[in-house]
Amino acid sequence: MEKIKVTLVRSLIGGSPKQKATAKALGLSKIGDATIQNNDASVLGKVNKISHLVKVENV
Repeated sequence: MEKIKVTLVRSLIGGSPKQKATAKALGLSKIGDATIQNNDASVLGKVNKISHLVKVENV
């Protein structure tokens, strides 16, 4: 299965509780945190909700 690397590049301060929960579900808490995720619909939906806060790369 294809993987993607999700990196938090903007702060969660000022974000809605849903955005903070979405970032936590992806394993992101601080700026610079990165996780490797499966490239599937559920992960892409989460990334789409906080797309203005993260950077996504194919691995």
